Amino acid sequence: MTARRAQCSCGQLAAICQGEPVRISVCHCLDCKRRTGSAFSNNARFPEDRVSFEGRSKEFTRVTDAGNHVTYFFCPECGTTVHYSIDVQPGLVAIPVGAFADLEFPAPFLSFYHESRRYPWVEIRAEPLEKSD
Repeated sequence: MTARRAQCSCGQLAAICQGEPVRISVCHCLDCKRRTGSAFSNNARFPEDRVSFEGRSKEFTRVTDAGNHVTYFFCPECGTTVHYSIDVQPGLVAIPVGAFADLEFPAPFLSFYHESRRYPWVEIRAEPLEKSD
């Protein structure tokens, strides 16, 4: 079984994921842009029983446009978000793909807010790619 390690910038907080992700997506919503400081977020979901954590984290919970709750777990030293959970996706842990620092990581197959909030200069060339607004 494949094992992947995601970690924060300073290495203090890590998530170790067993097996393949059940979902890989990009999101163009404004909150994801703020969280990442980038044009979109790229995230992988794993069943929570296949993820273990090392290190200390702090958490922050926000309410989404749809009224759901997202709880982010980040390193108290460097501030990097290493994982998060969404109340409407029980049993899953989301990990920002960049935290794996793995050029072989699989491409996303879902793109959220693709038409309504994607910067016009951003092109996601993964195939197949399901687009949702």
